[in-house]
Amino acid sequence: MSSSPALSARGSRLALLVVGLCWLAVLFDGLDMFIYGSVLPHMLQEKALGITSGQAGDLGSYATFGMLVGALAAGTVADRIGRKKLMVSCVALFSLASGLCAIAGSVGVFGLGRTLAGVGLGGLLPTAISMVSDYAPRGRAAITIGLLMTAHHAGGILSAYVALWIVEPLGWRSAFWVCVVPMLFVPVLLKFLPESLSFLVAQGRTEEARTLAGRYDAELPAAPADKPATARWESLANLFRGREWIQTLLYWLASFGGLLLVYGVATWLPTLMRSEGYELGSALTFVVLFNLGGIVGMLVAGRASDRFGAPRISAIWFALTACGVFLLSVHMPLALTFAVVFLTGVFLNSAQTMIYATVSIGTAPANRATAVGWTSGMGRFGAVFGPWLGGRLLAADQGDWGFTAFATAGFSSMVFIGIAALRTATAAPRRGAGNCATSHHAPAAGQ
Repeated sequence: MSSSPALSARGSRLALLVVGLCWLAVLFDGLDMFIYGSVLPHMLQEKALGITSGQAGDLGSYATFGMLVGALAAGTVADRIGRKKLMVSCVALFSLASGLCAIAGSVGVFGLGRTLAGVGLGGLLPTAISMVSDYAPRGRAAITIGLLMTAHHAGGILSAYVALWIVEPLGWRSAFWVCVVPMLFVPVLLKFLPESLSFLVAQGRTEEARTLAGRYDAELPAAPADKPATARWESLANLFRGREWIQTLLYWLASFGGLLLVYGVATWLPTLMRSEGYELGSALTFVVLFNLGGIVGMLVAGRASDRFGAPRISAIWFALTACGVFLLSVHMPLALTFAVVFLTGVFLNSAQTMIYATVSIGTAPANRATAVGWTSGMGRFGAVFGPWLGGRLLAADQGDWGFTAFATAGFSSMVFIGIAALRTATAAPRRGAGNCATSHHAPAAGQ
């Protein structure tokens, strides 16, 4: 057993086990999320299922709509059946749904598969974040969540190599068969992943929780105080009292633009780069670099916000993202394009996380969890709109405007979050320092 006080306080063995299993689950989540964008250029070229650019955008939106449903339902379902069962169910759902995509004989069946996969994908990420938050070593929750989020982008990198090495010789269906492989991980989760200690205690299964905590020398959490439904709705109503509705709307609009940008680029990057004249191999290399940038960005964004403030970093990150995305519409030397894609990935994939941090800082403590949750939920409508928008532009033979549209979304998020930050700074002396004195780490919220 490690002698480190921080690790022994929460059980280092249990933390490593839970983080490792959740990391692998989120890796498969990222693979399934990004695989559609990676194989889409091949599907359009082969006219698979008779798919058109407009239909391709609709199909991308189906998955993100499913993610919206899954994310919104995750908390309620996890409270009823437990986080472990929900994680296992989500992995099984998006794996089987990928099998449905692989055997689909029509666009409709394929779309159903992507929608069901989206429900599983949307439910898994926030549940995995909650699991690692439960078991993270004391004082290391933020870096543990950041480490977990790197798995999502590692899955994106894996999706590009699946498309590069498997789709070309075996066809687009083979990529979705690869995404069925995580079903083999389900028995591993069932056997080795422990249930959330917080869930066990909340359900009154104290002896079971005590036995599990004792086995790994982990700290047993205190029983949570139930928050009445009326109190939860009161927290939501507080976000609109007086002039607070302006701040809330600014946060929601910033999140909408941020997730429109994230999922629009994730879905259409290879196809848009091919429309700019790059070969398929280079277009898929852009996916790898984009997600490598995402991993780096997740690791550095928190440290930057700790030093300079999350609101300021959020606005700067979105400005740099907008510039990078716009530059991708300009045909540059390949090496320079690679650099721009990597840097865009650094800023884009962590800019949305900085919105959550900014919301946390700018909201009174009593309403903070509600504010972050609803900001994330409203932003997911942007995640639905982004893939649809890219498809419509390509269908209208306006692919050149795709990067410009996404860059505009990044710029708008910069404006909205910047105004919100200025209003927070102005209101701070009136509200008192207590409302704003908080950590610059974002609460656990998945994209």
